[in-house]
Amino acid sequence: MKISDVRVRIVKNETSKIKASVSITIDDVFVVHDIKVIEANEGYFIAMPRRKTPDGEFKDIVHPLNTETREEIRDIVLKAFEEAKNNTAE
Repeated sequence: MKISDVRVRIVKNETSKIKASVSITIDDVFVVHDIKVIEANEGYFIAMPRRKTPDGEFKDIVHPLNTETREEIRDIVLKAFEEAKNNTAE
């Protein structure tokens, strides 16, 4: 798997814990939209796209099947977020 494109949209709302919405393209053929970058006490983390079920529970609608892939996506998304954040601050 190769992440061939990452697009970051910074959230301008200062009070929101959601800091960006990210889209990734995998192998130039598959796009995942709406990966959230969220600020927590320990730093930033990502949340995969999810949907609320009829019983009020949230379920990921797209997600990696193993830890290695999850970590790869996390690292690439957070690196792109930091670059976008730094470019916005300039």
